[in-house]
Formats: sequence, structure tokens, C-alpha cells
Amino acid sequence: MAEYLRPAFAIILPNLGGFAGLFVTRSNNSRHWYQNLNKPWRPSGGVIGPIWTYLYCTMGYASYLVWRDGGGFNGRARLPLAVFGTQLALNWAWTPIFFGAKKLDLATIEIGALWGAIVATIVTFKPINKTSSYLLLPYLGWISVASCINYYIWRNNKDRQD
Repeated sequence: MAEYLRPAFAIILPNLGGFAGLFVTRSNNSRHWYQNLNKPWRPSGGVIGPIWTYLYCTMGYASYLVWRDGGGFNGRARLPLAVFGTQLALNWAWTPIFFGAKKLDLATIEIGALWGAIVATIVTFKPINKTSSYLLLPYLGWISVASCINYYIWRNNKDRQD
């Protein structure tokens, strides 16, 4: 495989799940429901797409660096890449839970698990490639803010009957 295809694949993969999440968030039912929630300050919709694209690209490239420097799936990178895959699955699962199922309590628990999985990914990536762990810090910051927003929405919309 051409050397440039490996990082390209690693970068594209996380974006696929993010793209799939658009179908859930863009449904009329989800939009109307979300607009009527009691929400705190949050980033405008116009910045969310570019931010997530950046974050998905950096997390994908970080995984490539660990795969490359850690000997792939048969080397030292096996555990860090499994942890990465876990956090990516948790990342992709949040949107259908929050917007699709409208389970604010479960989404709050899930995003907490995601936060922990991101920390674990950073910790396991660092011994193999420090740059890869640093690339994930903006992602951790973004999920920290998102967790606070998610928690606020859950706490202030508990009595809703949707």
C-alpha cells in the first residue's frame, strides 16, 4: 500500500462515524426536540462541523502515528489502538443516544465514559508517540465542555415528557 494511503485511511475513518451522525441530528424530529430544550450557552451550529472535522482528523492521524511507531496491531500499539477504538465507538454512540433516542440521562453517563476513554487513549498513546497524545488534548478539552453542556441539559430537562 502506498505510504500516504495509511495516514489518509486513519484520518478518514473517524470522520465516517461523524458523518453518519449527521443523519440523526438533522432529522426534523431531532431538530424540533433540541430547539425546545432548556440549554446553557453552547457553540453555534456553524462552528460545530468544522471543529468536529478537525478533531476527527487529528484523532485519526494520532492513531496512525501510534500504529506506525508501535508496530501495528501485532506490536506495542495493540492495546493503545484497542483503547482508541473503544473511545471512537463511544464517540459515535453519543449522537444516536442523545439526539436519536433522546435519552439525556444515558447520554450524560455515556459522555462521562467517553471522557475517561479519551484520557486512557492519551495515556496509552504517550509512551509510543508523544505527538499523538498531544494531538488528542483539544479533543479532550472539547469533550470536557460538551460534558458540562450535556449535564446541564439533563439536569434542567428531567421533567420533560417527549
